[in-house]
Amino acid sequence: MNKLDKDYQNLVKDILENGVIKSDRTGTGTISLFGKQIRHKMSDGFPLLTTKKMPFKTIVTELLWFLRGDSDIRFLWKNNCHIWNGDWYKQYSKSCSNPYSLEEMIKFGLEWEQNSRNFHRSIWDLGPIYGRQWRNWDAIFDGGIDQITNLINDLKTNPDSRRLIVSAWNVSELDKMILPPCHNFFQMYSIEKEGKRYLSIMVNIRSNDIPLGLPFNIASYGLLLEIIAKEVNMISDELIINIGDAHIYLNQIEGIKEQLNREPFQLPKLKIKQHSIDEPSPLTKPQYWYPEDFVVGNYQSHPTIKLPLSN
Repeated sequence: MNKLDKDYQNLVKDILENGVIKSDRTGTGTISLFGKQIRHKMSDGFPLLTTKKMPFKTIVTELLWFLRGDSDIRFLWKNNCHIWNGDWYKQYSKSCSNPYSLEEMIKFGLEWEQNSRNFHRSIWDLGPIYGRQWRNWDAIFDGGIDQITNLINDLKTNPDSRRLIVSAWNVSELDKMILPPCHNFFQMYSIEKEGKRYLSIMVNIRSNDIPLGLPFNIASYGLLLEIIAKEVNMISDELIINIGDAHIYLNQIEGIKEQLNREPFQLPKLKIKQHSIDEPSPLTKPQYWYPEDFVVGNYQSHPTIKLPLSN
């Protein structure tokens, strides 16, 4: 049985039935509940929802972007990932009096080396968001704290530590980010059972768009758990998502109701490209990894549901 999709549907029902109407920064309006949780056993399958078709390559692309410590939107464009376009273009269009269209800027960005227009590199940058905090905390250039490397070292040398935490909530740099982190930190937890080490992850999300953001976050952190478990020779165990403000935008209500009427399919299995022992991992040398290195097998789902994104 696919419990994950059912738990997700139950969360949506809870918000629709018991949530309160709240205003928000986008002006759209939301129906919201505070303090919700999703739990998933990784042994039940890879956590990619089946009650709507999920863009797995897009999910992988963004995670690899984070693991590279990157904040340049052109990496996403090169891999046909456009989930940050709205926030990026909103910032860009405010920075000049006569902005190009988004489509023009994507074209210029993809043709950067051949393009004669004199755009400064900073025009493509989203600020010190997730990847920069994960891999280079508190430094504009190299020399900051690499939280991912520290996490891997701690898991290998002190797996029972209670300090296995990676944070993106850098208070001193929030005003420099295009958007303050929604999933603001995660913690890992390892136990030994029958001579084997099992690894779990708990993610804190301060603010979560339940129809669009949560399915994406579940799959992304499930993938991160699998990658880290593989790196430290452990077995992925449980994915836990804690949500502060769990909300549905008012213009998403009719669309999300369609998902409630769908019966889940079996969850898929994740396949990660086999590398030889001397080849780099996505954590140590993420620049050598590509979205195509990760595949979900036997993924069966209902059709995509088009829902508006509020920026």
